[in-house]
Amino acid sequence: MSASPSENRPPVRVANCSGYHGMGSTEIKPTGLTYKGDPAYEMYRQATLGDVDFITGDYLAEVNMANNAQSFQRGEHPGYEQTAWQGIQQTINVIAEKGIKVVLNGGALNPKGLALKVHELIHQKGLALRVAYLSGDDLYTKFGPNMPQSPEQLQHLDAENSSIKPSPLTYAFTNTTKPIPMVSAHAYLGARGIVDGLRRGADIIICGRVADASPVIAAAWYWHSWSESDYDRLAGSLVAGHLIECSAYVTGGNFSGFDRHPIDMFVKPGFPIAEIDVDGSCVIAKHPGTGGIVDVDTVRCQFLYELQGNIYLNSDVSAVLDDIVVEQVGKDRVRVHGVRGYAPPPTTKLAVFYPGGFEAQLLLNATGYGSDKKWDLIERQLRHFIPKESIDKIETLEFQRIGVPAPDPRSQRQSTTYLRIFIAAVEADAVLAVARAMQEISLKHFSGFHSSLDMRTAVPRPFLAYYPAIVKQDDLDEEIHFIDGPDSIISFPTGHPPAYKALQPRVSYNHTPSSDEVALLQSPTRSIRLGDIALARSGDKGSNLNFGIFVPDATHWPWLRSYMSVERLREMLVDDDDWDESFLVERVEFPYIHAVHFVIYGILGRGVSSSSRLDGFGKGFADYVRDKVVDVPAEILD
Repeated sequence: MSASPSENRPPVRVANCSGYHGMGSTEIKPTGLTYKGDPAYEMYRQATLGDVDFITGDYLAEVNMANNAQSFQRGEHPGYEQTAWQGIQQTINVIAEKGIKVVLNGGALNPKGLALKVHELIHQKGLALRVAYLSGDDLYTKFGPNMPQSPEQLQHLDAENSSIKPSPLTYAFTNTTKPIPMVSAHAYLGARGIVDGLRRGADIIICGRVADASPVIAAAWYWHSWSESDYDRLAGSLVAGHLIECSAYVTGGNFSGFDRHPIDMFVKPGFPIAEIDVDGSCVIAKHPGTGGIVDVDTVRCQFLYELQGNIYLNSDVSAVLDDIVVEQVGKDRVRVHGVRGYAPPPTTKLAVFYPGGFEAQLLLNATGYGSDKKWDLIERQLRHFIPKESIDKIETLEFQRIGVPAPDPRSQRQSTTYLRIFIAAVEADAVLAVARAMQEISLKHFSGFHSSLDMRTAVPRPFLAYYPAIVKQDDLDEEIHFIDGPDSIISFPTGHPPAYKALQPRVSYNHTPSSDEVALLQSPTRSIRLGDIALARSGDKGSNLNFGIFVPDATHWPWLRSYMSVERLREMLVDDDDWDESFLVERVEFPYIHAVHFVIYGILGRGVSSSSRLDGFGKGFADYVRDKVVDVPAEILD
């Protein structure tokens, strides 16, 4: 897969049309509405609002494939993401007319099925387009049909980090004598198979579980004729893909600084474009006239989203992020450069799901006076009335107090808080025991007890448990398949990376303040909320939570890097009901964008669909920390 880069070729313009699909096309009854995520028409908008060379789409979260897997196996679901298919239907004529190449992971569980439908559509319209699909990510037949009986048979993603204390439920599937069925197992593929398909003449490539940034990497790799060892260039395109993979997240969605701009700017943000140059650097932009904003702050926020430290891993390259630079170069145009790369790791992530059992929640309200005592009472009553045989079977029983009554409230709503009782167990009856205990309490409850709507949420519902594992890249059988007709498919193996570099222990360090910074920290201070001078972004990586924080004003950087240490973050969280001293905190810095980044290992439990936290994906954590009151040197504020 080697070629000579074309130094004179213009940057490739890659437009992303989808950042996620949602939770398995959940239908909301009786309305008939379907929760689908980014709408299909965004593909058409990206194709028609300006000139682009590629359209990419990321339709997969870690859980939505698993949610559909059982239905697909029963023949009740097509396996691919309907939004991807609808987008292609709406856009296919423009794709052909403009010569836009399309790479989507919307094939999900059934990339072949979607590719066949696209080929049929092209044939009906008489268009001269070639369709291919990628396979090799689905490893269910290799590792299923049941979960392993010991962790050694399927290594956990974080198993080699001896500093991490795994959650008690991490290996829950080994705590039974009965086989636990595996629902799905999908490896995260890189860009090489996509590049092979593009070089063989594909116009549209349908993928399953490729890594989120892989379609963007492939577009730049193919366009600029890079070799598979052009690691600096590949690393730059990996960051470009990371920046645009979540659609509006880089153009104003999920942006902690939105309140610093007119609010109407963020009603309908446009979707992003990455212009990737031959050296791997990029400019993040959007079509003129669309909503939202692309500036150094939106780009820094998205860059910090769902990282795992200063090295970003992909199946084709490891990106070194320490020296990343983000610069405004025009209206809604931000240049990103300074990323270096080296060979990829010998393993890639394997997302495994299995039936975790059943879960439910009860939402109870209390008003005003004596709320803490009221919640003390209801917890004691429930623990008293839940039978011991049920308690022994319950894996998770948490009493989460949400909110604080306002002092001297002006309305009952200001005075009301609620208790979220979260229950999970392998058996549905053990979960139901908590609802039965509520019946026992009946009119024995605290004064002013009430609940919202009814107790329907207390009905146990099955959930899928997540187990992040690793698999050797050399054990993958990745192929690109070209469809020449319904019964004519030509396949090509795409090989493996030419070299690997073994995973290294993750870097973690505090900043050592200079004498001037020490003097600054000891100078007179003013108490403000951290969010008054800092922006941030947080998210989930399985059971771990990542949190990146930066200061838009460069004069605040010496204080932030000195103040926000590992110990400081732990101190901020020590009173958090979800905090546990077993959690490991790692810290790195990105000095050229004035950012500090943390990973908190284990805080999300098993993660994804298995987390008991109210904020199970960690999205709100950043603004929780930004709401903390901190002492900042008055001289830098003045």
